[in-house]
Amino acid sequence: MALSTRIKVYVQPRASKTAIDGMHGDAVRVRIAAAPVDNAANEALVALVANRLGIAKRQVRIVAGAGSRRKVIELQGLSAETALAGLLSEPRQAAHAR
Repeated sequence: MALSTRIKVYVQPRASKTAIDGMHGDAVRVRIAAAPVDNAANEALVALVANRLGIAKRQVRIVAGAGSRRKVIELQGLSAETALAGLLSEPRQAAHAR
């Protein structure tokens, strides 16, 4: 059986910027600039998590709370410790040319 992890997230849609903003109780707090219309905020959440963890979007799935601020996401191929560490760490900065 493939390794999968479920993580609770608390989503704040229509934020000024899309970012992971620490913890909110027992959930990872995620600010999403997209509005919760036509699944845009959920798609932005999946894209952000996949990008931050360096995995494909198909490895991130919302398994509960698709229409709610409180969601449960499932991540394929990562342990809970690795996933939380990656989500809560500072995002990698691109090298800038001088």
